[in-house]
Amino acid sequence: MTRRNTFQQIRELAWEHQVVLALYLCERMLPNYQLFHHLTGFGDPKPLQSALNACWDWIAAPRACKVNFSRWQEKVDDVTPSEHGHDMLGVYPAMDACTALSTLLQGLMDNNANALVDVAKVSQASVAKFIELTEGEHIDAEQLPQLLREHELTQYEIDIQLAIIDFLASQPQISQPVVSMVRQMVTDEGVSNVGLALDAEE
Repeated sequence: MTRRNTFQQIRELAWEHQVVLALYLCERMLPNYQLFHHLTGFGDPKPLQSALNACWDWIAAPRACKVNFSRWQEKVDDVTPSEHGHDMLGVYPAMDACTALSTLLQGLMDNNANALVDVAKVSQASVAKFIELTEGEHIDAEQLPQLLREHELTQYEIDIQLAIIDFLASQPQISQPVVSMVRQMVTDEGVSNVGLALDAEE
């Protein structure tokens, strides 16, 4: 396989670059939660966005900005849905969005780079589960791994992760302009990790 290993590439980035990458991936997953909330009325996307905003501000100017990561994690956990009681496909990407953000916050609390790599794993796994639930139901078990591996959403997720890794690797340091560029990339991309349009919840 000629494609680079995304997780190893992330491990080779500097800590602050890993944080920005994890934030980028969490931001891409947020619309999945927003749509779930819009359809079911469950939870509240505001704590998720506020937690992300606080982390973006912190990584852009860590000396000037103090963030209580533990408190934000509690707020995220409070609005995290469960598959029990929600008989709909959308609960899984919504749960994954919360899991990714909670994992990021735990990594920031513990200063643990492995948790930041785990955010990328959660995003890729979320895409795989979405494909399996939407298209894998009537596929032979032996064919499922090939579907998951070759699906356009899988390919796009890996391409997106490699693209942001390459961009961050080219930046000598994380600064406010770099953070602004990365946040704009999410907006410009226009879709979540499972292909949901960013304005779908409107």
